Amino acid sequence: MPVGSGTTSGAQAVRRAVNLLRVLSMARDSGYGLTDLARLTGLPHPTVHRMLRALMEEGLVEQKGATHRYVVGQEIQFLALARAPQTPLMTAAESHLGRLADLLGDTLFLTQRTGAETICVARRLGAYPVQVVPLRVGDRRPLGVSSAGLALLAALPADEARRILVLNAPQLAEYRLTVEASAAMVRDARRLGYALRDRGIVPGTRAISVVLRDAAGLPSAALTVAGVVRRLSHRRTSDIAETLWEAAARIERSLG
Repeated sequence: MPVGSGTTSGAQAVRRAVNLLRVLSMARDSGYGLTDLARLTGLPHPTVHRMLRALMEEGLVEQKGATHRYVVGQEIQFLALARAPQTPLMTAAESHLGRLADLLGDTLFLTQRTGAETICVARRLGAYPVQVVPLRVGDRRPLGVSSAGLALLAALPADEARRILVLNAPQLAEYRLTVEASAAMVRDARRLGYALRDRGIVPGTRAISVVLRDAAGLPSAALTVAGVVRRLSHRRTSDIAETLWEAAARIERSLG
């Protein structure tokens, strides 16, 4: 065996296991079957099965008795208790989110980038009687699906955005999207300066997102407002985007 090959193999196994957990987390309580996981990770069935068995032994993955589908295990929650209850982003954004939701009247989301995905870290409801709630706190989406992911990709160099979309191709297919379709929406977002998902994940809705940058100036999160089409009309999109930009600037100043 070549020198260092064991270390390389071990690192690859860890990365594969972490990616498998990330994919599982996207399904939340409904879980995924073995075939789904093999397709979404691009790994052979036997490899995925061996990884699942090892993760189950450690409590990081569980299998539902009725459906035999796999879900993230309870041990993940216990490990998360070692972290502080709030991230720096949430600490900076907390005081702004409620006011922004009240101002806009529709559902507001704060989404953070994690690798090639986004995760919803906060949701606030507005006062309008019909609220659009396609995401729960903790829901993950591959970059290239939601308006938040499109806004984040548009803020990256074009070649890096393309690389991420190609990497996410199997996950995009789950939402009936192709790399080219998502790339076109990214180009539109780059041109506008904000992302408009004209047909939201929920039929009859729209979503508008702007990017939040961290202290180093890197795109790390997004503010999104989602509503029914008649609320987020094309006449209002630029005004809504302006309101989101102003709120994003305030949060960025709070981040330091």
